[in-house]
Amino acid sequence: MMSSPQFAIEVRAVRVDDWTLWRDVRLAALGEAPYAFGSTLAEWQGEGDTELRWRARLTALPLNLLAYVNGQAAGMVSATAVNPAGTIELISMWVAPFARGQGVGDSLVAAVIEWARGQRAARIALAVVKSNQHAIALYCRHRFADAGAIDCTGSGIASERQMVLDLAT
Repeated sequence: MMSSPQFAIEVRAVRVDDWTLWRDVRLAALGEAPYAFGSTLAEWQGEGDTELRWRARLTALPLNLLAYVNGQAAGMVSATAVNPAGTIELISMWVAPFARGQGVGDSLVAAVIEWARGQRAARIALAVVKSNQHAIALYCRHRFADAGAIDCTGSGIASERQMVLDLAT
């Protein structure tokens, strides 16, 4: 998807051999928005920062996308395979601060939706921190509906909202 000539957005699928590209963006995301992820920057640095581990992360998920703005890495998203209930989970969504509000998030979400339709998924689900109103607005623009509070940490406290897009409609 392309934007205006001043702000050209390109979304690219990441392959296992592109692990260093993914690594750079993922580490930036974990450092800039630690509240938005289930893992931490510390877990992916030091001894956790290995080529084998990055390749395994990319292999484990069938869709990994990076967004570029004028050639500069500006965002990321992944999606799981369709589960038996027909649901794909959108995960690891992040847009770099310099690119927020410019359509990068919309381009990434649209690419996941298109891919999910190609996989014949019935729905896409995601979890979003309930205080992240900008992300919630992004998902609402793409017709995701609030499906209620969920506990993604195992603490027994609902810290996130689940949002779902029904692809049948």
